[in-house]
Amino acid sequence: MTLPKFLLADNSKFPEDIFVLHTEFPRFLINLKDDEVEWFEDLTGESEEDIATELADLMDKAGAFYDDEMKDYE
Repeated sequence: MTLPKFLLADNSKFPEDIFVLHTEFPRFLINLKDDEVEWFEDLTGESEEDIATELADLMDKAGAFYDDEMKDYE
């Protein structure tokens, strides 16, 4: 099965939260409400500068993905 790069996720116990799941390396779940990130990868040994740059880029892409998905509902 081929997975999309980003998936929307929600949970009835967190009705105010907006989750986006990134399915490629580095896999993570971001809550767009507060930008909290849960990593599913061990990034030990990776360059902190590279991680920070990639995280900022991926967070922007996750937000853009969400915005594009919501346009389809309008």
